[in-house]
Amino acid sequence: MDTVRATQPLCRLEEIPDGAATALDVTLAVDGGAPERTSLIVLRHGEQVQAYLNVCPHTGSRLDYAPGKFLLQRDTLICAVHGAVFEQAGGQCIAGPCRGEHLHAVALRVADGAVHLAERA
Repeated sequence: MDTVRATQPLCRLEEIPDGAATALDVTLAVDGGAPERTSLIVLRHGEQVQAYLNVCPHTGSRLDYAPGKFLLQRDTLICAVHGAVFEQAGGQCIAGPCRGEHLHAVALRVADGAVHLAERA
């Protein structure tokens, strides 16, 4: 995935509770396409964050059950629409209708307590 170069932080790290997830709206160019507004799932583990497009590979629906609210259980993320279960680390579906497929990862970085899109060449 290519990202649009962004200098503005998406949010402050402390705005995401440790061990939780939130949704952030960003502008991205996915797979070389034109930049468009989309939702990200941002997961925090201590000082580290990881992100995926907020899109279930089964039907293209959002994974949150309410805006920015996700079903997390142990080290998994559960699609609120179908119950598909994804590993938080890696985004692979391990149970449900899209078993074996992956969430689309988006690179982030943390700098000075702020979360940013990672720049790609």
